[in-house]
Amino acid sequence: MLRDRHPIDKLFKDIVVLIPKMDPVLAKIDQYLEDDELFRLVREDLGKRWPLTLITGRNSTLVEVIERMLVVRRLYSLSYEETERLVSDSLILRQFCRVYFHSVPDDTTLIRATKLIRPETLEKFNEQITQLAVEHKVTQGRKLRTDGTVVETNIHAPSDSW
Repeated sequence: MLRDRHPIDKLFKDIVVLIPKMDPVLAKIDQYLEDDELFRLVREDLGKRWPLTLITGRNSTLVEVIERMLVVRRLYSLSYEETERLVSDSLILRQFCRVYFHSVPDDTTLIRATKLIRPETLEKFNEQITQLAVEHKVTQGRKLRTDGTVVETNIHAPSDSW
């Protein structure tokens, strides 16, 4: 379900036969991200930035581009800046992220978008991805790993409380 938006997208599709095949992992993820339910979940949250964003909002970064760039970021454990640079430099990742020959969203755009996606949406997104993976026999879905990363903050327990 490739959403063509511009004639240059067709040009990219013609050129894509000349570049190497997509990594098998990316190709599987690419298929899963074609799911309309996943797209809708993220679109609803990103559409809440301004009251009429989904109705009369100005052109902004496409939801599927944001969604896919965030997947690349998580998949390769990159910073936002590294994600921008890696997608910019790779024809395969440009294809995967649906950027093609357009400019790649910068790191601040990705950061703003990430802040708009609610934890409930991420939970539903992960559930849907797991369900799709089980349906396609990629996993049996019996185990779930979570990230328990601890992040240092400048807030400390009071030292004078007895």
